[in-house]
Amino acid sequence: MTVLVTGASGFVGAAVVRNLLAQGYEVRALARHGSPRLNLRDLDVETAIGDLREPASLKAALRGCRGLVHAAADYRLWTRNPGELYATNVEGSKTLLRLAAEAGVERIVYTSSVATLKPTGTAQAADETCEATLADVSGDYQRSKFLAEQAVLELVREEALPAVIVSPTAPIGPGDVKPTPTGRIVFDTAAGRMPAYVDTGLNVAHVDDVAEGHRLAFESGETGEVYILGGENISLRKILDIVDELMGQDRRRLRLPYRVVLPLAQAAEAWARRFGGVPFATVDGVKMAAKPMFFSSGKAEGALGYRHRPARQAIEDALTWFRDHGYLGKAL
Repeated sequence: MTVLVTGASGFVGAAVVRNLLAQGYEVRALARHGSPRLNLRDLDVETAIGDLREPASLKAALRGCRGLVHAAADYRLWTRNPGELYATNVEGSKTLLRLAAEAGVERIVYTSSVATLKPTGTAQAADETCEATLADVSGDYQRSKFLAEQAVLELVREEALPAVIVSPTAPIGPGDVKPTPTGRIVFDTAAGRMPAYVDTGLNVAHVDDVAEGHRLAFESGETGEVYILGGENISLRKILDIVDELMGQDRRRLRLPYRVVLPLAQAAEAWARRFGGVPFATVDGVKMAAKPMFFSSGKAEGALGYRHRPARQAIEDALTWFRDHGYLGKAL
């Protein structure tokens, strides 16, 4: 079976490609023109150049594929033009999935996000039953992923789309080329650029476990079901401490209250809009940190046989990759 993987040069997409290849699948990797191909180097894949906003390129990429893993997304918590997020994540996804159905694709995994769920706001982990409404979701990235997931579910109900939905938590590990917002926490801490933090928590999943979860969902997930692919619930402070320990450094940090960080993020975004660049903190990121983002992968564990390793292993593997690829000597 040939499986098309979108976002194949990215962090999660490339991990999915590696996993599928290891299990004997033939993989066609969809990547945008000009995307860095570091993650695809030396992999036995056919590369298709395409873009979610260019339907003709998607038709060509889908030709002859029986499976699809749609892992591509515009993952930015801040942008000058929020319309780009919706054009890619919502409209682009709907176009791709409809074209996949027309092409006779038999099995689809759509990569959503736990950003579409409603955290409990406490140490209790949320699961797939903690459904959010659009009013619960803050920020254009989260809204775009929420609307995209709703569109996928509608296609399943009304057009019999053979799709399963997976919702990764906060993946960390090797291959984080950009890096992603979560990976940047690890990178900035290792580089000594994390002097303060907020009192929050994340569910940290090793990116290779997330990739394995995609394959398990592809092979045995139930059409129309949503599966959280997560790992260990851990405080942000603990993540920073693990990075320090692995780097052999001992740093003091200031814990900042939410009411202080939010205006800083607002000022950073205003500066970026006026003078360019990317803000060092985003309003959406701070709002997400206002409550612990703790989740349970119990459904995926029971239904798919999903397993995850400790957060420390994910952090250690990420640091090794950053070091091996020369990142830690750079200012990203």
